[in-house]
Amino acid sequence: MEKDKDYTAEQEQIARYAKAMGHPARIAIMDFLASQESCFFGDIHDELPIAKATVSQHLKELKDAGLIQGEIEAPKVRYCINKENWAKAQNLFAKFFDRKDIKKICCG
Repeated sequence: MEKDKDYTAEQEQIARYAKAMGHPARIAIMDFLASQESCFFGDIHDELPIAKATVSQHLKELKDAGLIQGEIEAPKVRYCINKENWAKAQNLFAKFFDRKDIKKICCG
């Protein structure tokens, strides 16, 4: 029987952000929202070559991870990048990839 392994809160969070950004459509949505000067009022499927139902699934994943915010303001929905969580994700990934303790191993 395998012993349950505990992960740190930081490991859990970076994995959640990575999972949320783990699809090219979600990266395209994040790119689009990041390029806006303010929150986007409209249907993202009108802006990106993604089916409406697919957009909804991807937006839900990004919203559940806390990377975006969305509020219904009939008849449209307002979408914004969650700046606080975006900064957290940036810091977590930077810290993760900027490790000084990785051993140099050659796999040849």
